[in-house]
Amino acid sequence: MIGDLFDSPWKILIVAVVIIVLFGSKKLPHAARSLGQSMRILKAEVGSLHEAEPAAGAPITAHGAAAEGSDGRKGHGEAA
Repeated sequence: MIGDLFDSPWKILIVAVVIIVLFGSKKLPHAARSLGQSMRILKAEVGSLHEAEPAAGAPITAHGAAAEGSDGRKGHGEAA
């Protein structure tokens, strides 16, 4: 459905003109800059989440960290 909207350069041009008319040419650079900044922040946060993921076998606690047993080993709730 949306793929059919952009199959012709004329359709893209019409959509661009409508966006410029609706938002005005002065607001578009600010909106694009704001969108780019938001995307950079989102990318950095997703990257930090992937780095902070625990090992695949470790159970996750309510606080989002891997469970640590009383002996300090991760992944076991009780000391053996």
